[in-house]
Amino acid sequence: MKPTLTARIERFPVAGVFNISRGAKTHVDVVLAEITLGGVTGRGEATAIYYHGETAESVCAQILEQSSAIADGASREDLLRLMPRGAARNALDAALWDLEAKRSGQPVWQLAGLAEPKPLVTAYTISLADPASMENAARAAAAKAYPLLKLKLSGEGDLDRVAAVRRGAPDARLIVDANEAWTGRDIMAEAHALAAFGVELIEQPVRAGEDRLLDGIAAPIPLCADESCQDRSDLKRCAGRYQVINIKLDKAGGLTEALALAKAARERGLDLMIGCMLSTSLGVAPAFLAGQQARWVDLDGPLLLAEDRPDPVRFEGAVMHPPPRALWG
Repeated sequence: MKPTLTARIERFPVAGVFNISRGAKTHVDVVLAEITLGGVTGRGEATAIYYHGETAESVCAQILEQSSAIADGASREDLLRLMPRGAARNALDAALWDLEAKRSGQPVWQLAGLAEPKPLVTAYTISLADPASMENAARAAAAKAYPLLKLKLSGEGDLDRVAAVRRGAPDARLIVDANEAWTGRDIMAEAHALAAFGVELIEQPVRAGEDRLLDGIAAPIPLCADESCQDRSDLKRCAGRYQVINIKLDKAGGLTEALALAKAARERGLDLMIGCMLSTSLGVAPAFLAGQQARWVDLDGPLLLAEDRPDPVRFEGAVMHPPPRALWG
């Protein structure tokens, strides 16, 4: 009896439009990998890292290329050697964790040697728009008692956007994501201006690969590497320039690498943020375990969709509960 692998693309509509500095989305195409052994199926979901040139189609094809390896019993550790980091490896890594959990009767957190997970408070994303629209979105989020808001920024006009969000949600904690749009701007001046609005984290101010622009900058707000930090191999370049790294399983290539990355980052004195791409509850379920170690959690992917999977992760406002075993793990 050998395990079998299948993969397919599934489309989920976004609630409204999701805007960042690189463009807008009205839907997300996720890739579902399923590994079946002895009548038991493990599932894993991934979202293509588009800024790496991945597409849902290329991720699906990359997953299926591992059919023989999976049939021969490839482990999660084998995948670290057989596949590059990225969404395809994440889907397979998650499916193998889920399969082992279901076959053993033990939850993934026990298999991984982690403490039993507790509910987390996730950030809620305010999509990039004009200041008035972002103020209205922030007011709506405040009405839902979301305590931590993440603002998508684009460079020009960002201070007006942050000021508008602060008016809309005067009591919320704020973090901002520049999505690499501050290359060429005075980052120290921008950070000092944002500090006046109580912003507590600035994510990816410069383009990945241009991190040297942060040399010598002692910003009053911690800087967080997102696109600049994919897996453990990027930590040496990030240390001393960023104070925080954003771990996303689609970037790192799965929970297995994400847990190792978190450990290595903490050993270098870096704080952790756990993030996600647009995804369903199945996509954020493994990240929830990594999020137990993080100072900032940004796993609102399912909250940004118009519909989710059956047996989804339960959100009470911004409080994210452990994923049900019927969903994953």
